[in-house]
Amino acid sequence: MEYNDTREIKGGPAVLNIVLVEPEIPQNTGNIARTCAATRSRLHLIKPLGFDISEKAVRRAGLDYWNMVDLQVYEGLDHFFEVNPAPDLWLATTKAPRDYTQAVFRDNCWLFFGKETAGLPEGFRRQYPDRCIRIPMRPDARSLNLANSVAVLTYEALRQLDFPGLSGEGEMAEKGRSQVL
Repeated sequence: MEYNDTREIKGGPAVLNIVLVEPEIPQNTGNIARTCAATRSRLHLIKPLGFDISEKAVRRAGLDYWNMVDLQVYEGLDHFFEVNPAPDLWLATTKAPRDYTQAVFRDNCWLFFGKETAGLPEGFRRQYPDRCIRIPMRPDARSLNLANSVAVLTYEALRQLDFPGLSGEGEMAEKGRSQVL
């Protein structure tokens, strides 16, 4: 699949790109897809995948928001970089020396996450050591769940960008104003 940054995805402007390198667990990817749908983030999957993403499989899994996901699939990291030669990237890894609060996320940046059992490839991390960030946690915990990690970093990046194109208020705010009047 070719990727063309049109700056728009289904329902409005896109500001983030979430990249899963060789994801293995379909439920995690389903949860991440839902986060992408809710935040208008693009989802990029780098093969091999540990599951089927055919239309039939998605329908069977009951992913009713899947049509809201702007999805791109790549044959591998080399293919990804052929299509996207110079992305503004950040690599999420428990091995990073600095935490994610030290990162400055920009519009249209790319957040990379590795597979559940092994994380991002070592050679890839070594290629971008200054772009590796981690989520702080207790030293004896291996890692957070992949979907949770994606949510933490996605919302931090969106917070830094002032949540562009996303609702800043819930329906209670509107009810509160009408009760005051």
